[in-house]
Amino acid sequence: MQAVEVRDKKDAAAFIAVNVRLNKGDANYIRPLDKDINEVFDETKNKAFRFGKLKRWILKNDAGEAIGRIAAFTNKKYRNKGDDVPVGGVGFFDCINDQQAADFLFDTAKEWLQQQGVEAMDGPINFGERDRWWGLVVEGFQPPLYGMNFNPPYYQALFENYGFLPFFHQICFGKKPKQKLSNKVLERHAVYEKDPHFSVRNLKKNELEKYAADFATVYNAAWAGHGGLKEMKKEQVLVMFKKMKPVMDESIIWFTYKDEEPIAIFVNLPDLNQWFKHLHGKFDLLHKLKFLWVKSTVKCTKFTGLVFGIVPEWQGKGLDSFIVGEAYKTVLKNPYEEYEMQWIGDFNPKMLNVAQGLGDVFQSRKLTTYRFLFDRTKEFKRHPILG
Repeated sequence: MQAVEVRDKKDAAAFIAVNVRLNKGDANYIRPLDKDINEVFDETKNKAFRFGKLKRWILKNDAGEAIGRIAAFTNKKYRNKGDDVPVGGVGFFDCINDQQAADFLFDTAKEWLQQQGVEAMDGPINFGERDRWWGLVVEGFQPPLYGMNFNPPYYQALFENYGFLPFFHQICFGKKPKQKLSNKVLERHAVYEKDPHFSVRNLKKNELEKYAADFATVYNAAWAGHGGLKEMKKEQVLVMFKKMKPVMDESIIWFTYKDEEPIAIFVNLPDLNQWFKHLHGKFDLLHKLKFLWVKSTVKCTKFTGLVFGIVPEWQGKGLDSFIVGEAYKTVLKNPYEEYEMQWIGDFNPKMLNVAQGLGDVFQSRKLTTYRFLFDRTKEFKRHPILG
């Protein structure tokens, strides 16, 4: 076996091809957009390069066939609460069901990371933000949400047999959006519904600047500082909203106010993979036109949660039921039959409780972020629980 470093565009295409070839027989597989993968490794588009560096390899067998791939990276900004050693990352791992091949890939990444001065590696993670390509699917093997890793079940054994241990688990919650609400949710909803000081409103695309400011207010109060999440400025949110605008559905993005003060956000998008799966990874001009056609002709039946947040002073007071009750009125009128939230780390019980406050939720899937300490005598510690 030989690990061949990716050096040019031809190699980059081959790197993507490994993922396609190893997963194409799985009915749940949805090919990621090539542009999304390539942008991770593009120094002009990924700001993580300001703080780190990256290498990636394709594993070939003795016959020259590609049988795996991996990327390794360092990032000075990557830190988790409680880390006492510098930690690098591995990601974009694919491999045949062969422990020797997987070990070869992990060893290749580890050797390079040791040369960079780090003492542990987490994986599979992204070289960049945590909202994409983060964690290994270990439960709930189904079509991935947009930007979510996909892997067959045997990958868990490849990681754990090498010596990776779970650093934290990532919980996704699902919900049948048109299922009748529980009496508990209805009772709590009724209290706020009768109070004219409280309202739930849908985002308006023609007022993005206002809603960007309101989002930042709630997000910074409810989420900033948790799990490495940083405070967001209104300008950052506005850029994000403008990028999302072509695929936004105003009817599934809710803001909650006490009088005119924003106190909660519930931001969702259609499950883009229900459309992107028809593009087979391509998004050039022709496929952008195809996307518009698909979007107008293929009904999206699932929507996904990006952020559900309540400012601290209103948490635990039944406001979540008010939001869910108002959202339910809208969902009954739209085509969505399924709902799934993006992952929440098991180290964050506060936010797990907020998500469970949606009512009648179930665990839809679980992903795991693993850690491997290079010093095998050092005590392994899981991600500490956030207070």
